[in-house]
Amino acid sequence: MNSEPTGRFEVRITSDSHFAWIRTRMALERTLMAWIRTGVALIGFGFTIVQFFQRFSGMEGVAPALRPQAPRNLGLALMGAGVLALLVSGWQYRKIVHYMWSNEFKPLAGMTGKDMQPVFSQSPTLGVLITVTAIGIFAFFAVLWRMV
Repeated sequence: MNSEPTGRFEVRITSDSHFAWIRTRMALERTLMAWIRTGVALIGFGFTIVQFFQRFSGMEGVAPALRPQAPRNLGLALMGAGVLALLVSGWQYRKIVHYMWSNEFKPLAGMTGKDMQPVFSQSPTLGVLITVTAIGIFAFFAVLWRMV
């Protein structure tokens, strides 16, 4: 019996494990894209609610709302939830990518030398995440401070 501590898994360098690593990496990208889609939907829907009811209340012949701030608060909540979802997904993505590039799994990637560095700028999805998060934060504060 071997008394030396081992990792959680025994990593075997085979073509099957290499392609499993690649499939997992692509699944991670798809998951991030789904999070981005959800965040964009929440931010967009929240912003639309604010704009729609703001324009609707300004029309002639429309009775004043009982709670005029309710659509703004709901919109802010949705936009905040969208930005929060994007931030959580970015954190989750970063954590899992670091795990996949740990020394234990680097040989599975099939790369050598400087190609082995997990450079996050290599993922265009991460660039989209950062851009959409910045837009969401801007929209949130624009509504909060009535810039729109």
